[in-house]
Amino acid sequence: MNAADQFLWVIFPYICIAVFIFGHIYRYRTDKFHWTAKSSEFIEKKQLMIGSLLFHLGIIPVIFGHIGGLAVPKTWMAAVGVNDHLYHIGAIYIGGFFGFVTLIGMIILTFRRFSMKNVRQLSSFSDLAVNSLLLFIVFMGMYATVVTNAVQPDFDYRSTISVWFRDLFLLRPNPAFMASVPLSFKIHVLTGFAIFAFWPFTRLVHVWSVPLNYVGRSYILYRRHKPTN
Repeated sequence: MNAADQFLWVIFPYICIAVFIFGHIYRYRTDKFHWTAKSSEFIEKKQLMIGSLLFHLGIIPVIFGHIGGLAVPKTWMAAVGVNDHLYHIGAIYIGGFFGFVTLIGMIILTFRRFSMKNVRQLSSFSDLAVNSLLLFIVFMGMYATVVTNAVQPDFDYRSTISVWFRDLFLLRPNPAFMASVPLSFKIHVLTGFAIFAFWPFTRLVHVWSVPLNYVGRSYILYRRHKPTN
């Protein structure tokens, strides 16, 4: 295994994970005021609503699909009755559908951010960069799912990428598992780790700002006062 493979499949993922963890700690301790995302809803609402709805409806099942495919071994799936054929149907058709929904949502959101002058002026460089990178990641994921799986039907990422991924968190990564992986999957994996490195320094941190305290908070009452002469 050469030095490039050692860097890409061992060193680089650990760098991204470390930046993700310590970057969040640093951001939270030094920049709480800008932790949440700036809203551009007052500039344009229709495309934002459609794109955001499609993206969030698609990305949640996609995330759970990735967790199931990467973190759960094939033997565990087989033990509960999910054989390779059944899993393949779910990954290609169900995963492909939600991936397509996510892709359409990201296309709308990215087009909106770049094409509308007022939205673009409100956006920082990191906003534009993270939109572009997310769109590319989702596109490569769809390309790998639809095109690469059709061209190379014998490739099984659960015997290669998934094993390498689990071993990464067991502190025993083996780059050899990634040697036979098609290029589209490799690009998807590497850019996926890259977005985690960028995460703490972009608007993506607002994902962790779940307003759970709103559930038990008292209502805010607004009263109109007549002007007095």
